[in-house]
Amino acid sequence: MKKLVLKQRGDRPHWVGDGFPVRSIFTYNDLAHQISPFLLMDYAGPAEFPPAEDNHIRGVDSHPHRGFETVTVVYHGEVEHRDSSGGGGIIKPGDVQWMTAASGLVHEEKHGKEFSKKGGRFEMVQLWVNLPQKDKMSKPRYQGIKNEQIPVVTLHDADKSDVVAGTLRLIAGEFRNTSTTIGPAKTFTPINLWDIQVKAGSRVRLPVVEGRTATLFVLKGQIQTPSVDTTGASGPSAGVTTVNEAELAIFERSSTEVEFTVTQDSQLLFMGGEPIEEPIVGYGPFVMNTTAEIYQAFDDFNSGKMGEISNIEGTE
Repeated sequence: MKKLVLKQRGDRPHWVGDGFPVRSIFTYNDLAHQISPFLLMDYAGPAEFPPAEDNHIRGVDSHPHRGFETVTVVYHGEVEHRDSSGGGGIIKPGDVQWMTAASGLVHEEKHGKEFSKKGGRFEMVQLWVNLPQKDKMSKPRYQGIKNEQIPVVTLHDADKSDVVAGTLRLIAGEFRNTSTTIGPAKTFTPINLWDIQVKAGSRVRLPVVEGRTATLFVLKGQIQTPSVDTTGASGPSAGVTTVNEAELAIFERSSTEVEFTVTQDSQLLFMGGEPIEEPIVGYGPFVMNTTAEIYQAFDDFNSGKMGEISNIEGTE
């Protein structure tokens, strides 16, 4: 069984544009090597937005990326995307946007027009996923994954196989190593991205591959999980860590299961994958392997090689 080695939370909220009040849970400057291939996680919300005034659409204006992918999971609200490669669309609650910046593009992210008019609850997670060196200069692509395209797996209690503990939405990767249940997202390296809802009082085991990274983010609720005990404590609580809302649990790479007890009804996001054991050099919106490649990215953006966003509206 994998044990928790580190717990982290982001407690310094900041705005991205005027539409995304985010907490950065981790970035490529701290945990990227430890939880590769994931580079960054921003948790936006939960927040309440009033109806927009003067038809203003909140969000972040055009900006560049190179060397990785952005993955946006929407829980409440709407996000509309457009980019210079021609990708675009609106993602709604339950939908996922998987944008491959790769060799470089310019994109913008805004609230959906209907959401802007009405206002309401907004909540989403955005991840940055690293690309191996051989794929960093690939052609950009856009995957707009609808809720109905994502398979749902029933989770059973680890102690009582006839008791349903919750559900798992399989965004990327496989579950229980079966080719019959595969997430719709196309990835460059093996990645598991699972959206999980579980009931209080249950104990859950998730199968993972030996040697791959494994992390759990708690959006709501609370779980307890076995951890590496460095305190020398004894008793029932020794070697057990409680993970609360807006906290990230990072597990060791050895072993083939993640286990946790659900102490409150919880919504979780599981991130795991095959580590990319290459240098990470990031600056602002670019993540490459060398400093020279970062300078080149800025030069290419400033000279217009990453393109411009057309006036054509994104399609659903």
